[in-house]
Formats: sequence, C-alpha cells, structure tokens
Amino acid sequence: MTATGLRRFREPPRTGRSGGPPMTLCELCAAPAGEDHGHVVNVERRGLMCACRACHLLFTRDTTGRARYRAVPRRYLHAPRFLLGAADWDEMQIPVRTAFFFRNSAMDRTVAFYPSPAGATESLLPLETWERVLAANPAMADVQPDVEALLVDRRPDGGFACHLVPIDACYELVGLVRLHWKGFDGGQEAREAIEGFLSGLRERSRTVPPAPGGDGGNSGDGGDGGDGGG
Repeated sequence: MTATGLRRFREPPRTGRSGGPPMTLCELCAAPAGEDHGHVVNVERRGLMCACRACHLLFTRDTTGRARYRAVPRRYLHAPRFLLGAADWDEMQIPVRTAFFFRNSAMDRTVAFYPSPAGATESLLPLETWERVLAANPAMADVQPDVEALLVDRRPDGGFACHLVPIDACYELVGLVRLHWKGFDGGQEAREAIEGFLSGLRERSRTVPPAPGGDGGNSGDGGDGGDGGG
C-alpha cells in the first residue's frame, strides 16, 4: 500500500471548496464521496482510493480478473478460534501480536504485513506454512485478492483469533498504531486504541464456528502473546 493510501487514515478530509467544511472527494470523479464512503484499490499501484457510491459500484464486479481498479467490499467475519500454532507464527517471522495477510494479484502470491510505528511492515511469508494454515481453517480461506485480508490476532492465552476484513480496515489499524504509538512498547494509549479497534471488528462481524476437529484455537504450542504493536 502506498503512503498516499495510508495517509487518508491519519489526516483530516480534504476541503471540497474554498472556505467550506471539510469533505472527502471521490478520487476517481472528484464528486463528494460522503462521510461513509467506500474505497477502491488501484491494483497496479497498490493505492487505496476514496470512492463515491457510483464509482464504488462501477468497480464492484470484476468479470475478467484483470481489472485495474477493484472495489473494496464490506464483509466482516470473525473466527475466535483460528487454528494456528505458535511455531507457524514464529516461522512467519512476525514479532508482534497482529498481522494481516492478503493475496497480491500482481505478484500472484499471499503477502503478510504487520502494523508498526513506521507503518505497514512486510514480513517474510513461507507459502507452505500459510497454505497449511488456510487448509486448517477452510471457513476463512475464501478471501478476495487485493481487497480483503485475514487479520490475525495472537491472544494473551497463546491462542489465535482471526478476522476476515476489507483491506482498508487493515490500514485503518496501521494508521492507529502510527498515531498512538509511544516509546519502545507502544504505551497504554496505543494498546487501548488497538483493543478498541478489535472490539469494533467483533461487533460488526459474523462469527464463524471452529473448524471440525479443532482444538480450541491452537494447532501447536501456545505462548504469551505479549502486547506488541498491532
């Protein structure tokens, strides 16, 4: 995601006219986008763009799979018991408690990022490990490329929870971490902002039952999730 795409979550809306109240403009047609507007991903540039309702609907359906722009949907799912082992988490080299995973169609592979004070930081993602995780969680595997992501949170008890979310929700979290992070461990303000964000996701999500034969959220060793950023 470009710096321009992330900036919209850290700066006030643009003003539509001189001296008028702040408003967000559609970045495709320059019309007022509205307060509760959607977003469109520029697949080639990895940019997130504000879109009015008409433009968002225009790019909702990708019939070819090769469209330059794709509308970000508003689907929210929550798997409170996500089968993922601590060894797999460590193998993906994620040093904090949350990370998000999405398929980059331009690269034709799944990529992993985690929120940090510097923004969205990419982590090495062993594809075999991630394919194993998805196979263990089939209800969360149907993620639309480029526009949806799996946001995985390591709980303090060592288990994992997962949210299937629009990609813009992930960058909203990244913006919150950048805005509130203080010191080495983020501080209380950042932790409260992260918990508030995750609580909001749970409220708007449809809960997905555990996979058959699941062991309550762990497919490997547990461990203390800590309270690192994101």
